Amino acid sequence: MGILTSLRPRASTATSLAFLLAAALSPVPATSRAQTIAITGGKVYPVSGPAIENGTVLIRDGRIVAVGANVPVPADARRVDATGKWVTPGLINSSTHLGLVDIGAVPETRDYAARGRDGVAAAFRAVDGLNPRSVYVAPAREDGVTSVVVAPAGGMVSGQAAFVDLLQANSATDMTVRAPLAMVAQLENAGSAGAGARGELLLRMRELLEDARVFGQNRRAYDAGSSRSLVASRSDLEALQPVLDGKLPLLVSVNRASDIQAAIRLARDYGVKLMISGGAEAWEVAGELAEARVPVLTGALTNIPTSFASLGSRQDNAALLRRAGVTVLITGDGGADPTAFNVRNLRYAAGNAVAYGMSWDEALRAITLAPAEAFGLGDRYGALQAGGVANVVVWTGDPFEFTTSAEHVFVRGREIAEETRQEELEERYRKLPPSYYPPPH
Repeated sequence: MGILTSLRPRASTATSLAFLLAAALSPVPATSRAQTIAITGGKVYPVSGPAIENGTVLIRDGRIVAVGANVPVPADARRVDATGKWVTPGLINSSTHLGLVDIGAVPETRDYAARGRDGVAAAFRAVDGLNPRSVYVAPAREDGVTSVVVAPAGGMVSGQAAFVDLLQANSATDMTVRAPLAMVAQLENAGSAGAGARGELLLRMRELLEDARVFGQNRRAYDAGSSRSLVASRSDLEALQPVLDGKLPLLVSVNRASDIQAAIRLARDYGVKLMISGGAEAWEVAGELAEARVPVLTGALTNIPTSFASLGSRQDNAALLRRAGVTVLITGDGGADPTAFNVRNLRYAAGNAVAYGMSWDEALRAITLAPAEAFGLGDRYGALQAGGVANVVVWTGDPFEFTTSAEHVFVRGREIAEETRQEELEERYRKLPPSYYPPPH
């Protein structure tokens, strides 16, 4: 694994304060109310524009109200000196089970997979089972991840994903930004969906979408019991309506190039807004993905195939996709199982993507603004700009370097410095008396 260490110089700029008043007055969740904060003197990477040397990020009541090189700092603002530091938007991991699993081997701690009906659980909201006190939240946030997509898995249609801010909260509702965010499905594991072959799995998906369309056009007949039988429950068919209307993306987990092509054809036939998750062989069909404007959620830490569907895996996948014009959302799990445990690896995956040919700016965008825009939240998330939600990280250096750490992490304008479970254990065993250890033989 390589991490790029050299960076090209960037021109600095100042951002207008034109939206200052509107941003200050914009409503934000009650949990994010905070004081005025000025992060000053750092090298600011807005993502939506060039880097700013000796920049200032001004935060008020959970929102960014100004970003630039000559921003007036109110007298009552709390100052955070970022001299010699790097300042970026909070990172967004687009593929996780964070808060939905604590111990993978213990079924009662796994809340990301619904039983559904014949492999269909479209009405299932995974976020309803999210544990806001999961011990994996703090480590992710400590490494600069301030927002995640919490996604279900299993079956053919797994259910609805949600966009979540990593607040210190007692309620999943307080953390949730948007739900549903996407409808999650898969088109490569026939057995998981109760089918015998890929062709049958694709046939069942087409049948489901066709029946959802029939339901949407004939609700009255369905409720009166005068329509033909349909392959899914009423709640699942209803949940699929925003997908057919193009309002809710269909996030399909698939790796093999031919399966990606099948998903593109399916989306084209039904007018569905498609997103690909995994995409190990996406580089092989990059041109088709770019033409269809299909974003790809993929990692950069895995170069060994994890299945027969990913024999074409290569670590420059993300770079090749971007070169072809595909929107890339880098995930922190290598594009494989979106566990809760590897969420914090996001910045290392981005650094590895740079080492394998992706530009530094593109890699930062792939873990900030690109996912925000792909999920329809680009006006509030993923960039340091007036009016945006104040998810901001101050780094000791290049965030893609192993030796760099997040010195200040702000979520909705509140700085959070919660001790992680790992740190608690480290401190505990560091203080053990010598008598605790057995004598040498």
